[in-house]
This record gives sequence, C-alpha cells and structure tokens, in this order.
Amino acid sequence: MKFDEQAATMKQEEIVELLVSHQQLAARNAELTRQIEWFKRQLFGQKSERRPVDSEGHQLWLGDPALSGSPVPERTVTVAEHQRRSGGKPEEADDDGLRFDASVPVEEIRLGGPDLEDGTVVSEKVTYRLAQRPASYVVLKYIRPVVKRRDGTLSCPQAPPAVLGKSLADVSLLACLAIDKFRYHLPLYRQHQRMKAAGVRLARSTLTGLMHRSADLLKPIYHAQLDSILKSQVLTMDETPIKAGRRERGTMQTGYFWPVYGDRKEIAFPFALTRATQVVREVLGEYCGVLLSDGYQAYEKYAAEVPGLVHAQCWSHVRRNFLKAEDIEPARAGKALAYIRALYEEEAALKRKDLSEEKRLQRRSERCKAGVEEFFAWLQTELTERVLLPSNPFTEAAHYALERQDALRVFLENPNVPIDTNHLEREIRPIAVGRKNWLFCWTELGAECVGIFQSLLSTCRLQGIDPYVYLVDVLQRVAIHPASQVDLLTPRLWKEHFAHDPLRSDLDRIVKNAGS
Repeated sequence: MKFDEQAATMKQEEIVELLVSHQQLAARNAELTRQIEWFKRQLFGQKSERRPVDSEGHQLWLGDPALSGSPVPERTVTVAEHQRRSGGKPEEADDDGLRFDASVPVEEIRLGGPDLEDGTVVSEKVTYRLAQRPASYVVLKYIRPVVKRRDGTLSCPQAPPAVLGKSLADVSLLACLAIDKFRYHLPLYRQHQRMKAAGVRLARSTLTGLMHRSADLLKPIYHAQLDSILKSQVLTMDETPIKAGRRERGTMQTGYFWPVYGDRKEIAFPFALTRATQVVREVLGEYCGVLLSDGYQAYEKYAAEVPGLVHAQCWSHVRRNFLKAEDIEPARAGKALAYIRALYEEEAALKRKDLSEEKRLQRRSERCKAGVEEFFAWLQTELTERVLLPSNPFTEAAHYALERQDALRVFLENPNVPIDTNHLEREIRPIAVGRKNWLFCWTELGAECVGIFQSLLSTCRLQGIDPYVYLVDVLQRVAIHPASQVDLLTPRLWKEHFAHDPLRSDLDRIVKNAGS
C-alpha cells in the first residue's frame, strides 16, 4: 500500500511538473511567435498604424453608445457644393498632365514646316516636355582691370568678398551643398563624384571643410532659435540615435539628437553623447510650461525635479503598444484601439473646424473626457478580473497606459497641447533617412554641424520658406548683421523682415539679368 501511495504521489508531482513545463513552453512559444510575426511585418508587412473601420461603416467616438450596447444613432454628413475655379490658370499645363510654375526655366524650340512659304501662320500649338541637364556647376570669372595712374602707381578694384574669406566657394555652392545633403540626403562623397563627372576637381576634404565653416557662421542663429523655442508654452521633445565619433578602431559610438519642437513652428536638434536625464536638464534648463514627450523615464525624472512644469505624454505610443498585442489578444486589443481611434477622430474634427481655445477645451471636455475615463476604467477591470500573464503584450500595453494616465489626461485640460508627438516625429524623419545614406558622422563636431543645418532647414520647411533663398541671404548677411539682433535671422523672423528683398548670389543676378 505504501508503495502504491508513493507511486501515486510521484505521478501527481510529475503531472504538476509537466503542467508547469507545458505552461512555460506555451508562453515561450507565444512570445517567439509574436516576435516572428513582428519581424515578418517589418520585412514584408504594413508598418502603418492605421486600421480600417468596422464593416458596417460606423466608427466609434468617445462616449459612443455602441461601446455600452445601446443603439447607434444615425449620422448625416453635409457635403459642400462643388466650386469650379474661374479665371486664368496659376500654372502652365500640358494636355499630357505636365504642370509647372513660373520658377521653372523654359527653353523655346520653334519648329518650321514644309508649308510655311506657301501659307500664313494663323495660330500656334504648344507641346511641353520635361528635360534635365546633368549636374550643372558654373565657374564665376571676375575680370578686374589693372589701371596705371599718371603718377605711376597701379590700382585694381577688389574682388567681391567671399562668404568664407578667401574660399573658392560662392555662397550659392555652400547653400546647394547643404540642401543636397540635409534635405535630399545626398552624402558629400556622392556630391564629390558628381562634381568630378561634371569636370570639377576638388578634394573631398574641401567639401567637408566648407560645410563645417558654414555651420560655424550659422551657429549663433541656431542658438537664437533654440532660445525662441524654449519660450514656448507647449514644448515637444524626443530623441533619436546617430552614429558619431569613433569609440575604438572600426567601431562608431552612438550619440543622440534631442529634437525640441516649439509652438511657433520652430525646431532644433541639440546633440549629446548620451541618453541620460542630464541631457534634458542641459537642453531645457528651468523651462516652465507643458512638456509633451513619449514614455521615456528621463522626461518623467526631469518633470519631477522642476516645479511648475506640466508633463504630458503621447497617445500614439499608447496605441502602438496595443497594436503589438493584436495577434495575441485580438478582441481586447481591438476594443482598446476602438477607444483610441474614437479619440483621434474627435481631434481630427477639431482641426477641421479650427475652433478657438475656449471652444476646443469645451469640446474636449464634452466629447473626450468621459471616453478617456471609461478607457482607463476598462483597462483596470481587465487587469483585475481577467487572468493574464505579465508577459502578455496586452498586459504590458495596459500597464504602460495606466502608469501614465495622469500625463495622458493633460490634453483634456489644455487646449494647446496636441494629443501626440507625431508632428515632431515627422520632422525626425530626415535624420532617419539620412542615417541610411550618409550613415554616420565621423566626429562629434560633425554631428553638431548636422544638428545646426537640420534645425534651420526643417524650420524653413515648416515656415514655408525656400531654403536656398534663405541660406544664400543669411550666409551673406550674418557678417553685417548686429550680433544683438541675431534672432531676426532665424527663419521665422527672417520671413517677416528680410524675405521680401533677400540678398542674392552673383550667379542668381547673372541668371536674372540674362532672363530679363
């Protein structure tokens, strides 16, 4: 009997061990499956966070009765009547669909016909074709007469001063080098190859030197723009990695850009070697306003240290976590995404209506607040009443949202706080695309140079400024502009004070005179 009892006990222990082992293997299998599906999506799948609406054509909004099971009210949409443009065409157009504005040069080619001698031309037909010249470089040749005076002395007029002293580069070349690299992601070595193919012989180190010297001229403007951003009531901040400087032979070290976006469409890209909280303190100082960020703990630590600072966080990062849980928990993740989708729909409606701050705050209180509270209450219920493993992606996503619910509610109390940091992430994209083209910065100083150019060029895009016109003007103006008024050279203020009559390069003046 004792032997049978021992055998039964051993079998029970083995069964328990097998069950525990099975649960561990099942959890491990689910985690590896989720990872494999994630890698498949990165390689072959859709990376967009957008999701289609339900098949019945009804999409939920915060506080929607559909979430509680009550009938869905019928909705009507008012469509504006179609208005056809009258008058002249703002752009020239061809029947084949080629459209272009007045800034595109047009070369006319007049064709003859066999019957011209025997008839009269009654009209003309025009056909447009888009053509392209290889990379075009122009050498400006300044010819200065040497005059012998009556007293025997020789005199000669001075050559026009160059932006970089005795440099061989015209200001137009400096602007184009920067725009090609930082806006169109063309590394300097490829620009060097293009110059060589066009018959220009320069050392690659010369191009690097031109970029660094140009950045030195623009550095005071960059700092003035950063100071302007730090005066914003609402500030958005993020970080993105960049390879900069050699850690050891054959290995690059990782540094970080810390982009800061102000509420007046200005952005700056400070560079730092680390991702520590100390960098946030150095960049923001004693900033006292609303700081919008993702869930990185460095921002939370900084916000806890600065009195009067309000920390808001991004709903897009919350949504991202639930998207990762769709494959494992499709029903729960789908419901969470429905709540968040309704929130974004309401924000999109606010943007279309362009309401005042008071009405925007009132609309958020009426249409968003109840849904946000219901969302967090539902998450808390799911974690309390359902048996979910800590490693479950839905559990991780729910904990992420609940731990930050106070920061996620800030937009309900401040009408000027965006719902997410997507507007900043769009401006980080040129850095990410650049990493796949120019790959790295050879030194930390080079990374700072990238940050200076990227700050000014991105702000030009936000302000609707032609970056070539801006750089050509500012690189010449900085030598004659009062240092105490350097803030007027930032793109936002330059647009108000100098954009109506910018300084031109000699090449632009030659082309303009030839055209006239």
